[in-house]
Amino acid sequence: MGPSVSALLRQASDALRAVSESPYEESVSKAVDLLETAITAGHKLLAFGNGGSSADAQHLCAELVGRFQRPRRALPAIALTTNQALLTAWSNDHRFDDVFARQVEALGQPGDVALGISTSGNSPNVINALARARSLGLRTLGLTGSGGRMAEHCDVLMSVPLAETPRIQEVHLVTYHTLCAALEERLFGAS
Repeated sequence: MGPSVSALLRQASDALRAVSESPYEESVSKAVDLLETAITAGHKLLAFGNGGSSADAQHLCAELVGRFQRPRRALPAIALTTNQALLTAWSNDHRFDDVFARQVEALGQPGDVALGISTSGNSPNVINALARARSLGLRTLGLTGSGGRMAEHCDVLMSVPLAETPRIQEVHLVTYHTLCAALEERLFGAS
């Protein structure tokens, strides 16, 4: 039998505490600033990632379009991980490494924000989409662990200073909830 539930909860709590005492908060604040500026100017968020990061992109966009903590108008956010026909057709007929870049090309406009999520920071399709976004005049955010190769393609990199994948992913969840809470407060006032 593995670690107990309480032991895993303590590990998660310890990791969150360590990250909260690091410079990570500064990068999250910069990401909020970038998103606020873009949304206020009428632009949208395009979010993408693989596996659990794909689910994170969808969760974040659902919170922004729907609501996070209170009723308010919808915010423009699209997860590029939800069109199964496109994802499978493009990956089968062309290459999986460009599946998000192709959608950024189709949907992105200068001033929009592209958010790539990759725990390793080295997912080729995430890196290619961030590079394509930059070439088209989008602003770029990265949410990762070590930073990896995606770091050079990000205007703001939120790099969790931890080594274990599960702990990094737990911080990612708190990070995108923080983004949502901060955007709701800035755009719609304190609740």
